[in-house]
Amino acid sequence: MKNAAGLTGHQPTAGTVAGRSLPGTHVPPATTSIQAAPTGEASTRDRVTLLLLERRAATAAQLGDALGLSPAAIRRHLDAMLAEGDVVAREQTVRGHRGRGRPAKVFLLTDAARSRCGTHHYDNMATAALRWIARTGGSQAVERFAAEQVAALEARCQAALADAGDDPMARAEALAAALTAEGYAASASTIASGGQLCQHHCPVAHVAAEFPQLCEAETMVISRLVGTHVQRLATIAHGDGVCTTHIPGSPHAQSGKTVTTVRTDR
Repeated sequence: MKNAAGLTGHQPTAGTVAGRSLPGTHVPPATTSIQAAPTGEASTRDRVTLLLLERRAATAAQLGDALGLSPAAIRRHLDAMLAEGDVVAREQTVRGHRGRGRPAKVFLLTDAARSRCGTHHYDNMATAALRWIARTGGSQAVERFAAEQVAALEARCQAALADAGDDPMARAEALAAALTAEGYAASASTIASGGQLCQHHCPVAHVAAEFPQLCEAETMVISRLVGTHVQRLATIAHGDGVCTTHIPGSPHAQSGKTVTTVRTDR
């Protein structure tokens, strides 16, 4: 169950974003109002993002008026969003008579920011769908759904492990490469007590935070693929920085003194 990205909405009348040429930008009028949102830096920038999704482009003054922010406050948020690569600034196209001075700049969301908005939208949709499954079919229905979702991933990874042999660590290294190709940014390493599989990205982390059955189904897949019992030590969905799975080593391997690391996420 991969995350999707992108939202339908108003199409630009001229130009584009993310560094490509933009010969002119027309700022359309607002079509809806923005609801009051909780205070705080992050929530305010979320409101700026939603407004730019609606209008496609707007000046700092227009954004400030719509959100009830002072010129200094909206400028602070826009400067932060510019620095983080969430918006770009372009000169506003002025139709008809042009007054003195340079035209005001308009701000647009970058492609990356738009993509993140779509990701959150589909995360919410997936969470709502799983809540419905839980209400109508119970936790066992969620477990069956999670198992079915990871079945295709398991089949693809199984094919990638065809030549990995029977050693669990060799299979873990091959699995890390396969998971990286699936977007998990995985790595495998040998430690004193066996091995460790780390996934530095989780496409379903927001949904799995409420439905850990997704993580449990994935852990069972890892166990089957490496050919031994494994233990999940940490998950991104639980708030940890990395999903970490411990792979117990054989007694002979645990007595060895050499510890090596194999990175497959680069």
